[in-house]
Amino acid sequence: MKVAMLSPIAWRTPPHHYGPWERFVSLLTEALVEAGVDVTLFATADSETRARLHAVCERPYEEDKSIDPKVWECLHICEVFERAGDFDLIHNSFDFLPLTYSGLVRTPVLTTIHGFSSPKILPVYRKYNGRVFYVSISDADRAEGLNYIATIHHGIDIENFTFRGEGGDYLLFFGRIHHDKGAKEAVEIAKHTGRRLVIAGVVQDREYFEREVEPHIDGGQISYVGSAGPRQRDELLGNAYALLHPINFNEPFGLSVIESMACGTPVIAVNRGSMPELITHGADGFLVSNVEEAAAAVGKIPAIDRARCRKTVEERFTVEGMADRYFEVYERILEKKQDKYA
Repeated sequence: MKVAMLSPIAWRTPPHHYGPWERFVSLLTEALVEAGVDVTLFATADSETRARLHAVCERPYEEDKSIDPKVWECLHICEVFERAGDFDLIHNSFDFLPLTYSGLVRTPVLTTIHGFSSPKILPVYRKYNGRVFYVSISDADRAEGLNYIATIHHGIDIENFTFRGEGGDYLLFFGRIHHDKGAKEAVEIAKHTGRRLVIAGVVQDREYFEREVEPHIDGGQISYVGSAGPRQRDELLGNAYALLHPINFNEPFGLSVIESMACGTPVIAVNRGSMPELITHGADGFLVSNVEEAAAAVGKIPAIDRARCRKTVEERFTVEGMADRYFEVYERILEKKQDKYA
């Protein structure tokens, strides 16, 4: 089986720090290569992989502002579809734009939908519904009217997350700093409980950060450590008392949630989107409705068995399990193609 894996080019694959879609592509690609699948990764030229790497864009456009995103995204995507005949299947993790090329090739296209940035993009998905194959990353993140071949939860490279039987004394906010992710609410929870809060993540909304977060950073109770790479991520997650995930939107998945649990650290999350698919309330974390409930849940954290948190990830969210499910979907798609052209 020959698979073309289309990654975004906003960040390197895998990313140095932030870049959840690129991280997903990297994890899946490496797991498929390990399983013997012939994969060609279409990503930035500085990407690292054991697959064949094909690149036209030298660097990620988020790291090099001289690169025009629209120009290089077009050049990047067309490379895959101009070579479509070389592959049995194209796996798209680049959102909706590659769908507009799918009617020009006979090679089947599978798209992992990593969430909908806006309802305005849905017409593209609807136009190609039934022609291409869609995978959702949670049952909660399915759009009405689209046909999905599967829901496949993300998996992580669990060996890169160190289990710690005892956490530290600080609360952790780990994610992009934006209203959607609830950095402001994390600060409020910390102030309600009197606990230290460590904030880590890329500043996606500068105005929001300067208005709602930065005034509270005092280097004491509230601290901001910037965007964390893999080693610092492991230390921050593993040494935390709890991860706060006080989201203000319907979270499509939430990688930091399972990464935290892999380290043994319980999660307190607002019960929206995929959260009940990841967290068992009272077992590996708490699902809450607001800041007040989150603050109350902080006091219940000692009742959570950190080993149970780790076991949840081992049983349900490994990269090997994710890759197995995608391979099964690939086989189903290729069987459908054979039937179509028989």
